Amino acid sequence: MPRPFSRRPPVVAVAAAVCALGLVLAACQPEPVPGASATGTPAVSASPTTSATTAPASPTASASPTAEAGDQITLPTACEQVYSAAMLTALQQRGPLNDPGVTMTSTQNVEALELLSSGVPTIRCSWGLPSDSGMATNVSLVDSAQSTAIAAALTDAGFACADELGGTVCRFSQSMINQDDQIAELTETHLLRGNAWVSSYTINFDVPGYTEDVVATLWG
Repeated sequence: MPRPFSRRPPVVAVAAAVCALGLVLAACQPEPVPGASATGTPAVSASPTTSATTAPASPTASASPTAEAGDQITLPTACEQVYSAAMLTALQQRGPLNDPGVTMTSTQNVEALELLSSGVPTIRCSWGLPSDSGMATNVSLVDSAQSTAIAAALTDAGFACADELGGTVCRFSQSMINQDDQIAELTETHLLRGNAWVSSYTINFDVPGYTEDVVATLWG
């Protein structure tokens, strides 16, 4: 079993991270991880995110129950529509888009995973190959009740949530030691704005300005 490298905020098992990457332990199922706070970068056999710094958890943080018309977006039909041209080029240099061997989910939070699997409109974009590095992002459409529930679940799980980028951003990051005694950097970032929910999870995959670029592209 991997052991914590430094601190132990809401538990994120390295075993879960390793499983998320894909080919390291084929039969492994990533265990739901209590929320956290950060941005991250992609890990193999998984999908994308950015790096982030952990801020003090905000127990009262919640998504705004009402969204202004300008905050509404149309769900992209292709991952290439999620990023600016510059960001897309940078990501393509890091690894392939949506490799079938990358199975990492964009969140390890139980409530968030349940909502993603409930049938909400969503598009998933992963970056990297099955390995110990990769990122996964989902852009999903949610209503105000679902948005508020996600924010509450992440806050309860220990994510640091704050009003940013025109909505609510919840972050988690953690350094762990994997089974090979190597440091694994895990990040998870959620943006709740208008009718959209952008969730990203990364393992050893730092992409500066990732969430900011997605926001600028989707909301203009």
